[in-house]
Amino acid sequence: MSSEADKSLLRLIGREEQLFEEDLLQHGHQIDEAINAGRFLVIGGAGSIGSAVVQELFRRDPKTLHIIDTSENGLAELVRDLRASQGYIQGDFHAYCFDPLGEEFDAFALNAERAGQSYDYVLNFSALKHVRSEKDPFTLMRMVSVNIFLTRKLRDFAERIGARKFFCVSTDKAANPVNMMGGSKRIMEMFLSGEVGNTTVSTARFANVAFSDGSLPSAWTQRLAKQQPISAPSDVKRYFVTPQESAHLCLFSILQGKDNEIFFPKLSPRLHLITFSSMAEKYLRSLGWEPCLCESEDEARGCVLELQKQRKWPCYFFESDTTGEKDFEEFFTDAESVEWERYQEIGVVHNDASSNPALLQQFVDRIEEMRRRRQWSKDDMLLAFGDLLPNFSHKEMGKNLDNRM
Repeated sequence: MSSEADKSLLRLIGREEQLFEEDLLQHGHQIDEAINAGRFLVIGGAGSIGSAVVQELFRRDPKTLHIIDTSENGLAELVRDLRASQGYIQGDFHAYCFDPLGEEFDAFALNAERAGQSYDYVLNFSALKHVRSEKDPFTLMRMVSVNIFLTRKLRDFAERIGARKFFCVSTDKAANPVNMMGGSKRIMEMFLSGEVGNTTVSTARFANVAFSDGSLPSAWTQRLAKQQPISAPSDVKRYFVTPQESAHLCLFSILQGKDNEIFFPKLSPRLHLITFSSMAEKYLRSLGWEPCLCESEDEARGCVLELQKQRKWPCYFFESDTTGEKDFEEFFTDAESVEWERYQEIGVVHNDASSNPALLQQFVDRIEEMRRRRQWSKDDMLLAFGDLLPNFSHKEMGKNLDNRM
């Protein structure tokens, strides 16, 4: 994005200044040098956060930058974007399209090991990130496979090839989780904290990435393009960061994080909660439209063309009543040890989660048995989660986001 686009995005999330600027001034040179000398494998590199990190790595000319993603179109656009914005690097750059959970990755890993090809950094951005992914047991199992079991698989690969660092993305929803997505990421953190080896492991929890693929703000752009009303909860507050800010936080964790550390943005006047509805209003006004509040979905759907003539756009704002929605987000719990002094705008959680190996193995066995039988329910999954997360306060409302406009 251009600097002007950055400023426009910041204004939409209620800010004027970017995060981490002081920390980048202090540590930026070390980060640049480490990337330039490093060999990187990025899994999930075509997604919103992964591609933002790839952009930051690419501009610093690493020795190796290999990307894996399941999205053929996403990879094609990422490479086009890199070529059009930055050109080429001297190092080895390649984009692979296959599922890291599948046999193609197994062959890729075996070939890398046989050839003695190593990566200094193995970065995992693959995730099912939507709360709505718990709407049915089959999508939920895919979320568990990607968020938990793929992470373990990639961490084991990093250990086998002697990687210096394994990094993966967590979420603020992993702190006191109330939905299965947040619970899956918390369990992922527990597995990582229980691993022993020579490869350092770190991760990051951060806010919603503004206008990331598949997000509600991103959906607003589609609604306008298709002449459809905008919809948003009025009572759900979230922290937002820009794609570049998410990449910078990841880089700090990747290159300076110690074993079992979780990086997160400190709360400050520059990072504050904002409701989706107020953000929607800011977005519309930034495009020259005046929000027009409607009483129902039907009313909003029925008046788009008429309101357009008045430079107004129909909005349906509602109080959230779907499963797994948290009123606000948090980056750490009272039970976690947090280091506040290392950085100006970054806090560091020491991931001392009590990882009972027996309970973790029991979880693995239960999931594998469900898969073997090819039969499971959401309640089965909730029971498995509950045994690992005794304080898991899952909020079941009987509705999911697919029931909303």
